[in-house]
Amino acid sequence: MQNNYIYCIGLMSGTSLDGIDLAYVKMNQNNYEDFEILQADTIPYTKEWKKKLQEAITYNKGDLIDLDVKYGKLLGDVLKEFIKSNTITKIGFIASHGHTILHQPAKEITLQIGNGQEIANITNKKVVCDFRTQDVQLGGQGAPLVPIGDKLLFSNYDYCLNLGGFANISYEENNQRIAFDICPVNIVLNHYTRKIGYEFDDSGKIASGSEVNYQLLEALNSLGFYQEKPPKSLGLEWVQENIFPLIDQFETDIPIILRTFVEHSALQIGKVIKEESKVLVTGGGMFNTFLVRRIEFYAKIAIELNDSRLVNYKEALVFAFLGLLKTQNKANCLQSVTGAQKDHSSGEIFYPHK
Repeated sequence: MQNNYIYCIGLMSGTSLDGIDLAYVKMNQNNYEDFEILQADTIPYTKEWKKKLQEAITYNKGDLIDLDVKYGKLLGDVLKEFIKSNTITKIGFIASHGHTILHQPAKEITLQIGNGQEIANITNKKVVCDFRTQDVQLGGQGAPLVPIGDKLLFSNYDYCLNLGGFANISYEENNQRIAFDICPVNIVLNHYTRKIGYEFDDSGKIASGSEVNYQLLEALNSLGFYQEKPPKSLGLEWVQENIFPLIDQFETDIPIILRTFVEHSALQIGKVIKEESKVLVTGGGMFNTFLVRRIEFYAKIAIELNDSRLVNYKEALVFAFLGLLKTQNKANCLQSVTGAQKDHSSGEIFYPHK
């Protein structure tokens, strides 16, 4: 029945700072696997905004409050333009992940900017946002959040692997969803390609033409995080404290760094996936064909290229779904995934001020 469907927009900004991902989605409220991405787009950041978001980790509290409002206005304006240019008329709600500035769950700190009230006022729509805070308050990692979407939208896959700023994975084990961040990926690769004038390594061509520094590879593989049991998650702070200093200690040649880090990421991912499994791979890293080949080598699997909208916009789709679960007052954070005290329905809902 047509009235079972709700239309909504999910938006996401990832750690790799590619831009703001938007997905306009049709979802069956009673049968979650019945969904469709109707429109999708990525709005790149201006140089000024990219700089602000990169530097925000050093801001004081007052500056962060100010940035939260300004970034909320930016999201509101981007949404308004997206709605107008795609002639979208039906919108039940907007679900916004915002942009992560701080994520230190051990200190009970997580901050995603993008003020929900500003977005609601500008778009004149109901907004669901701030999906991580409640989980951290309940003793959880506040991440990853996508696994509930993997479980309920993509149950026909053995594993769901996302290759974004970080590689994260989710799968069923003993009737529980297990999910965690495996290792950094694009947050490191893009950091080094930018030093030689490229936003990213197109298809992994720079890395594939170079060689592995095995001393560096061994040092990376020896990091303590890889011995920890899930639930566990990574953030930019961890990369800045652990990865960059280690790489800079062993190697200065950027193609060698890229080649070695691809090998490191593929090896860590391969350790997690069982042979000949069916794996849904999404995220920008899916277009790094060299990285994908190395993952296939270590995991002993064949990775199929899915619908490009799903590859690019799965996280935006899932945040729309998390918003739907919140509006239905159903659990959208899983204890088995984040380590929180219980499954719970997370997020704040904002309505436009009349």
